[in-house]
Amino acid sequence: MTSPADRAVALTRDLVRLRLINPPGDEEPCAVLLAGLLEAAGLTVESHSFGAGRACLVARLDGPAGSDPICFTGHLDTVPLGLTPWRVDPFAAEIEGDRLYGRGSSDMKSGVAAITAMAIALARLPGRRAGLLLVFTAGEETGCEGARYLAGLPGVLPRAGALVVGEPTGNYPLIGHKGALWLKASFTGRTAHGSMPELGDNAVYKAARGVLRVAGHDFGPYRHHHLGAPSLSVGSMHGGLNVNSVPDLAEVQIDIRTVPGQSNEIICDDVGAALGEGATLSRIVDVDAVASDPQNEWISGVFDLYERHTGAIVDPKGAAFFTDASVLAPALGGVPTLVMGPGEASMAHKTDEYCLVPRIGEAVEFYTEIARRWMGV
Repeated sequence: MTSPADRAVALTRDLVRLRLINPPGDEEPCAVLLAGLLEAAGLTVESHSFGAGRACLVARLDGPAGSDPICFTGHLDTVPLGLTPWRVDPFAAEIEGDRLYGRGSSDMKSGVAAITAMAIALARLPGRRAGLLLVFTAGEETGCEGARYLAGLPGVLPRAGALVVGEPTGNYPLIGHKGALWLKASFTGRTAHGSMPELGDNAVYKAARGVLRVAGHDFGPYRHHHLGAPSLSVGSMHGGLNVNSVPDLAEVQIDIRTVPGQSNEIICDDVGAALGEGATLSRIVDVDAVASDPQNEWISGVFDLYERHTGAIVDPKGAAFFTDASVLAPALGGVPTLVMGPGEASMAHKTDEYCLVPRIGEAVEFYTEIARRWMGV
């Protein structure tokens, strides 16, 4: 009989073979595959689409009336492959030694597979004192689109008691993550012939001066004990159409990672002032930080489980990247949240991405024990 760990490894390989790059996403084939497995195991599964090929899943094992389920979540989409050639086929799910290669293997198809294998293993156990809720989303990589869609549908997401996000952490339990505020700054000027620049107004110069000013932006005293300090990075800068014209438009994209207590409205005002010279700001992504109390009874219980299993002491901390928890945690009732998954955070979005095969089975064990404790089975 196939063990849950072996089932999770095999499912990870099946998921890696699916091309789920976002954009465009096309998560529906993955959602259909998972829905079939979960329904066959006895879970109640609903599919919710917010566009062509963009499917999210919500699966339930109900508990007694009045009990709050524990929720496990993961996203189905991946980032693009990038320009650097891969040494391996990114969709072949090859295993070399203890490494399973492929786009999304760490971020986060292995986490989705481990969650699914756990749910299948627990589905037939009787005497549940609480239920199990699985939420698999589309469009996380581009700003939690699927999670936002589900949260806006009346009655789809019930109140829960706790949330586990299977993002890549090497199975280390993190108490949350920083928020993300991605901004686009547009600078306008006046075009002219490149040989007569004095007749124009160069938008690229404005953008360049603004970038230099904002590069040293000071966020002041804001620092979170577990998540650290906020950060700012200019990720892209584009301007002009041809070399022999003065550019009348330049655009800069800025990646800001926030911590609890910061106001994104104030950040936008401050960054806009620093950019200067008529910069117009628009928000690309705006998701809040998540920071749960490490002294929470459920969270400390998971820490104890991790410490007994690994022999390592948990130092409460958060992830630098954002997750669907920024949307789902409040939608589920402001639940305590842990980010904990088998992938390697250092491999996320990289060329020749891989996850470690032993981590997948380890995640199934952790998830199963966490769920069993909550569900009383």
